[in-house]
Amino acid sequence: MNRTRLATSVVFLGWCSAMTACGDAAGTKTASFTPIAMPDNLPRAGTEVKLDVPVAALPADTSTPTTVVGTGMPESCTSQAFLAAFAKGGIITFNCGAAPTTIELSATAEVNNKGARATVIDGGGLVTLSGGGSNRIIYQNVCLERLGWATSDCWGQDFPRLTLQNLTFANGFTADKDGGGAVHVAGGRLKIVNCRFFHNTSAFAGPDEGGGAVRVTNIQAEPVYIVSTTFGGPGELENSAANGGALSGLFANFFVYNSTFVNNHATACCGNPTTSGTGGGSGGAIYMDGMLLQLELHNADITDNSCKAHGSGIFFVSNDHLGVLTISDSLFRNNAEGEGNWYPEPDISMHDDTKRTITNTKFE
Repeated sequence: MNRTRLATSVVFLGWCSAMTACGDAAGTKTASFTPIAMPDNLPRAGTEVKLDVPVAALPADTSTPTTVVGTGMPESCTSQAFLAAFAKGGIITFNCGAAPTTIELSATAEVNNKGARATVIDGGGLVTLSGGGSNRIIYQNVCLERLGWATSDCWGQDFPRLTLQNLTFANGFTADKDGGGAVHVAGGRLKIVNCRFFHNTSAFAGPDEGGGAVRVTNIQAEPVYIVSTTFGGPGELENSAANGGALSGLFANFFVYNSTFVNNHATACCGNPTTSGTGGGSGGAIYMDGMLLQLELHNADITDNSCKAHGSGIFFVSNDHLGVLTISDSLFRNNAEGEGNWYPEPDISMHDDTKRTITNTKFE
């Protein structure tokens, strides 16, 4: 594989405006996306072998739910029922029967910033939330006026807190600059536990846009925990975006445990900074940019991901050169490069002076 070092450097982007998404105005939109039927034999959530995780990364207690969606039958678990429960916030569980159930949403579920300070959605391992190929599934933005400004310093607040657990997210789609085909979270807090993301797409192309499954911006006071979660799978189960085929972060830190990133793709061209075209195409599985970045991968499987620019597995660029990358007990396998990795680890594009600790990890 071609492992060349770029002569250019990443441009410092600064903080996003409170009223707009980060991104390049020259980016492009795509308005079409074809949903797929989910097969019965979907990959499990996370890895087969589990390492211990921090207490802060454990699932939320849902023994006393605020709202239970459904009355025991699949037909009772409707889009309207879920959206009404989500608008209320608090702890949301489901009673849709003993068989797996898919709820195709008629609209994106949006967090009310002046509502419940914590929202937990627990699908019990049986519920799939689908965007139907036309909707993003979950949206949180603490600085968006129409969702309510909870404080004057919106980026500095530690709420709303959103926890997603024991859920599958499928066929989520967005063509706007915010990104996150299934989930977009800007500010507040986010934790994802025991979830699966299949066939989600963020279609807007540009140097920093993306997050086929999940896009997170401006969360650094606490890490975003991602635990026992699967992004992508064989064939059409892939997730894709301009950058970060599965996961995209701008001024956000990720601590990932016991998770898989398989067959995700960064689809745009050509790089950040842009050498031609719309820009983008970096981070086949994970894309991170900003300052004071932290990425931790513990027992992660990064397999069969691809990019058209840099970082077939991971694009990790801390503009202040103070980012810290930690990888342990992980596997990088068969990830396809575009123009070549930045420097200096296989499948990972980053500055050569990035502080990093990589232990018990294979690159194949």
